[in-house]
Amino acid sequence: MIRKHKPEDIEEILDVWHKGSTLAHPFLETSFVEKVKKDMRNLYIPNSQTWIYEEKNTVIGFISMLENEIGGLFVLASYHSKGIGTQLVNFVREFHNELEVEVFEKNVIGRAFYDKYGFKLMNRFKHTESNNEVLRLKLKY
Repeated sequence: MIRKHKPEDIEEILDVWHKGSTLAHPFLETSFVEKVKKDMRNLYIPNSQTWIYEEKNTVIGFISMLENEIGGLFVLASYHSKGIGTQLVNFVREFHNELEVEVFEKNVIGRAFYDKYGFKLMNRFKHTESNNEVLRLKLKY
């Protein structure tokens, strides 16, 4: 079931994010990951529209939106390839004419998902904080 997150969901959201980020971003330095985790709790989740995918009262995935941009989309690895990420993107598509997302070039899991979904490259740039290439993608429909 997809529902809007509640403040009491934050620990489970952070757990899903940390596990997913560790899997998808093994190239990121620990200090950068810890900074992002702090920002997730204090800045990103409170200032975004976040929906969770819940099964048996457990958060197994979430999507966070900043207007039409996917700020975060993470699903626990044991639930990958079960359509949960697609359901979350389909859910937010109802509110937007187009979607955008930034994904690290080295994030093969995220890139494969967005490619399969039909996102197209808009541009690329160097993410100065992590010293990694980032791809900005767009989905028009």
